[in-house]
Amino acid sequence: MAPLVRRTWAPIGQTPILYQRTGAREKVSMIGALTVSPRRRRVGLYFSLLTNQNVKAGNLIPFLRELRVHLGGRFLLVWDRLNVHRGVRTQEFLARLKTVRAEFLPPYAPELNPVEGLWGYLKMNPLANHAPRDADELADKAGWIVREVQDDTHLLRSFIRRTPLSLCLK
Repeated sequence: MAPLVRRTWAPIGQTPILYQRTGAREKVSMIGALTVSPRRRRVGLYFSLLTNQNVKAGNLIPFLRELRVHLGGRFLLVWDRLNVHRGVRTQEFLARLKTVRAEFLPPYAPELNPVEGLWGYLKMNPLANHAPRDADELADKAGWIVREVQDDTHLLRSFIRRTPLSLCLK
């Protein structure tokens, strides 16, 4: 839970100090999906925070169910090759769905994944220099920031535009 330390402002002669707990193995994992409407007029961000958990099929499948209900209709799921995405339970779940098609990005191609841009933005900007006391505080802060990002369509479009995929927005 060590903060990502970046350059910051402070009054002359007052070095900023980030207090943090050491030895803590707490963490916050996040499941996220950036969506683009068929006519590319709307973008959306859906997410789920997991405190002190890894992303597993038991977390991912309920997220996909909720995403499917919210989006309705047919959609294409484009994702990286994270083990849980390729796992047996996840693939069996997707095989039962007639309205969802899944395609994998090439291996080792984070530059093609718009969600990687979101994660990078969160870590390097609003969460930089934030030293939470525990995972719950980090989850609260991250959730608050991601909800703000959900409302910023220009920022969401920038994550999609940075990829050379054909789903780039004009």
